[in-house]
Amino acid sequence: MKCIRDLALRMQMFKDTKGQDLIEYALMAGFVAVAAGSIMPGVSTSISTIFSKVASSMSRAAAAS
Repeated sequence: MKCIRDLALRMQMFKDTKGQDLIEYALMAGFVAVAAGSIMPGVSTSISTIFSKVASSMSRAAAAS
């Protein structure tokens, strides 16, 4: 009986799509930023600075927890 319950729980995890939208939006924003940087070289330094700030903020948040 425990085996069936464990299997049912694992199947529910595959159906969970709560974080899917956030990942899709992040991928789309990254794609747009790369496309804008390749089309307009002047914007690429600004985009690089923004991504560096985001990466450092995420690193600090990960270290704090």
